[in-house]
Amino acid sequence: MIAILGGLGAALAFGASTLCSSRSTRMIGSASVVAWIMIIGLIATVPLLAVAGRPDLSGKATLWLVLSGLGNVSGLLVVYAALRIERVGIVAPITSTEGGIAALIAGAAGEAIGGGTGIALGAVAVGVVLAGVVREHREEPHDHRGALLALASAGLFGMGLYATGRVGADLPIAWAILPARAVGVLVVTLPLALASRLQLTRQALPLVVCSGLAEVAGFASYAVGARHGIAVSAVITAQFAAVAVVGGYVLFGERLARVQVAGVAIIIAGVAALAALQA
Repeated sequence: MIAILGGLGAALAFGASTLCSSRSTRMIGSASVVAWIMIIGLIATVPLLAVAGRPDLSGKATLWLVLSGLGNVSGLLVVYAALRIERVGIVAPITSTEGGIAALIAGAAGEAIGGGTGIALGAVAVGVVLAGVVREHREEPHDHRGALLALASAGLFGMGLYATGRVGADLPIAWAILPARAVGVLVVTLPLALASRLQLTRQALPLVVCSGLAEVAGFASYAVGARHGIAVSAVITAQFAAVAVVGGYVLFGERLARVQVAGVAIIIAGVAALAALQA
């Protein structure tokens, strides 16, 4: 049950971050958004690290830390580039297949997934895909490069999610949050600042702050859930797509097709089945 609750908390947090980022990337660009999210997240993580203390790092733990940071930062750069040219309702569901990718990696690595749990996870994954099916409208042109970028980000995020789950299982939760923020500040924020290309406007400020804090909360919640099952927590985390799609409809007036509503309903049923199985 903790794996489910951890994934649900992460889904809500990542959904909020995606909605905020879909607006801020159009104001200051994807690179600057990632840069500010990383520095805000790092500032929020430092007190948690002080409380957690410094653990003994083995070579394997260090490798997972590096993969977690690289996967998440590169995934953010790619998905925010996609959000700059394509709608939330298309980008978010494609990106959310990261959960299925992480679950496949976990299964290949030997994590046991029961038959009933596997079916429920499959139903959730199908629901996520359906939630992202958007009909073409002449008045709403699509840039197919956005879909390709979203697909690439899913692979990167999937690797990062699995690595984060491994970090969270072996180290304090604060250390599972740290890698992406530390790598992001080093490879994105500092270079942009040194090149005087780091942008921020008054309108974008509350959005990037919200995204930065939501990312920290999301990874913390996921790391807690992943301690009790990486595959389950990762797939449930993928529901951030449904959160973003519904949020895009409510907040931004993006169209919500019947198939998307059906997808959300399937996700809810799948999560309910998972909860029953876990109980």
